Amino acid sequence: MPRKPLAVLAALTAGLLLPASPVLPAQAATPSETSSCAGPRVETFGPASVTGAIVGAAVHEGKAYVVTRGQKPPVLAEIDLATRKVVRSVRLPDAPAAGEAEGGWATAVSGGKVYVGTYPVPDLYRFDPATGEVAHLASFGKNGGYIWALTAAPDGTLYAGTYPDGRVREYVPATGAVRDFGVLATGERYVRAVAADAENVYAGLLDKGKLVAINRTTGAVKELAQGGTGIGVVADHGDRILAVSGPTLIDVRKDGTDARFVPLGADSFDTLTVSPDGTVYGTSRPDGAVHRYRTGDSAPVKVADPPSQDDETRQIALSGDDTLIGFSGSGGMWSLDLPTGKAEFTDLIEAGLPSGAERPQSMLLVPGRAVYVGGHFFMDVRDLRTGEQRRFRVPGEPKDLVRRGNKIYAAIYPSGNIISIDLRTDEIHSLGYLGHGQQRPWDIEYDPVTDKLLVASAPLGAKLDGALSIVDPDTGEIDVYEGVIPGESLMSLSLDSAGGIVYLGGDVLGGGGTPPVKTSASVAAFDLASRTVLWQVDPVPGFRTFQDIKVHDGLLYGVYKRDSGAWIALDLATRTVRHRGTLSGYGELTTHRGRVFVSTFFGGGNAYELSDTATHLATGLGDEWYTNPQLHFEPGSWKAWALSGRHLARIDLDPRCPLLTVVPPQS
Repeated sequence: MPRKPLAVLAALTAGLLLPASPVLPAQAATPSETSSCAGPRVETFGPASVTGAIVGAAVHEGKAYVVTRGQKPPVLAEIDLATRKVVRSVRLPDAPAAGEAEGGWATAVSGGKVYVGTYPVPDLYRFDPATGEVAHLASFGKNGGYIWALTAAPDGTLYAGTYPDGRVREYVPATGAVRDFGVLATGERYVRAVAADAENVYAGLLDKGKLVAINRTTGAVKELAQGGTGIGVVADHGDRILAVSGPTLIDVRKDGTDARFVPLGADSFDTLTVSPDGTVYGTSRPDGAVHRYRTGDSAPVKVADPPSQDDETRQIALSGDDTLIGFSGSGGMWSLDLPTGKAEFTDLIEAGLPSGAERPQSMLLVPGRAVYVGGHFFMDVRDLRTGEQRRFRVPGEPKDLVRRGNKIYAAIYPSGNIISIDLRTDEIHSLGYLGHGQQRPWDIEYDPVTDKLLVASAPLGAKLDGALSIVDPDTGEIDVYEGVIPGESLMSLSLDSAGGIVYLGGDVLGGGGTPPVKTSASVAAFDLASRTVLWQVDPVPGFRTFQDIKVHDGLLYGVYKRDSGAWIALDLATRTVRHRGTLSGYGELTTHRGRVFVSTFFGGGNAYELSDTATHLATGLGDEWYTNPQLHFEPGSWKAWALSGRHLARIDLDPRCPLLTVVPPQS
């Protein structure tokens, strides 16, 4: 079923979803050349990106329970499946550990109570539907960790899969006892999926691609199958276990025999559920279609078009014999009548789910017209002429945005889809998918000389090689240069259109889960005419990840991600480092009026001007970006669009003024 009605309703109800904000003054479209250091230097305009996105979901006794993504603190909402309305919601209280929960991927029901595992603080909570009480039960790690998966065994014992230690933990609700089953595979970081029966707990390992069984009594670990890539879905199927490893469905007996590797074609599955008669239903990614499978089938059979097109499906469950209930990551719930294939979609915000500010993914200023902010499956837009705000759905997370004429182009995670957005109508069109495992597009630029889009990307999962992709915005033709920097993924690119060269910034860690083959991140120069690498250099030995690079006036400025906020200026003629220093953290570089600027994470959120040294321009911006902190300057002005906390802000960064200390809004 198409999602057009949601986009229309979202636009019509934007005023209800977003808090009232002041209208920009008329002169905002014509920035002043002067700046008063003594006057107000910060304007804020309400939440930059509003979300009702969800992660975890569970069904119990005619109710659904969903957990939000991106809001602080997360919302646990109870939905009446008969009326399709949110009837109750609670916030998960902040736990004693450092950090704040922003969502809960893991949900399970045991003993009539709902359990939630959170991130980026890996804590376990319990919600009692009878009393409405929420309790914090246990912590399975420190800030930066995840409880990715949660399941209940037949006796009610809970099992959690965690990151970054790659472990399974047991929690006994009756006693509160916690057990750690230890290292399941050397170097593993993610236990992404779990299932349990009376004897074993079954775990899917994302880095190593293994399906393992852990004896609940002895703790003994047995490998049941090896996938071709990471395993992200596991389901109990009687005397068999099902697991999804990229484009393959693994169907194996619980003793490890009779392993069947069923091809899924170009897709993967993000959820599975098993009916009482043994039929397995799954939803495919990236399209969101519904499929049916039974052991012995050569391939799953599609039974319905996507109830929510190009959406991530968080959970599916059968309601009766003929209805499948699904939960979409963008913030929706759908029901599918299996005999007819007819689907009904419900937007959860419209159903009463509390919305809130999330960490933005990306931003783009269209001068004098609008500011676009990419969020999780939605784009929020502030009209600079009227002050009005609207939002519309996009098929994923826009990791970066670029403009070409009357269209914006977005690089989408987790599909690797490149889409266009019409500035006049908000109409979305897909140019195509990068493919080649390149599902993390980090940077996109437009080359006006060749009239092509340039995309830097990293693989998803245990691979190292990223790619430079060259996209024709008119035809959708995509040329993918995988491994353009051998043994590294790409985090950033910077175009010298006059010279016909695009410069690439590497990351030796790749998609994660595979040991690096290099110790230092490279910069490479790629000739767009010959489509060849002209040269490659490692500017600083031992520094492994370029977060961003930018070419300006014969120098390539680079910010490293994991190396104490290090930055450099590389002389492109000699390929040697001319300047270097330290910032509060990493972020995105931009050039404006002949100068180089950067906004960074950590230390409260900071902005600098870079030359031979770093000049501190602003602090207190907050650390609320999901990807790179960004600055978007108005032409002819020192005013830049950015974030103050999670609010959209316009900030005066005149280098002539003293250090600006920003006080982010509290909400």
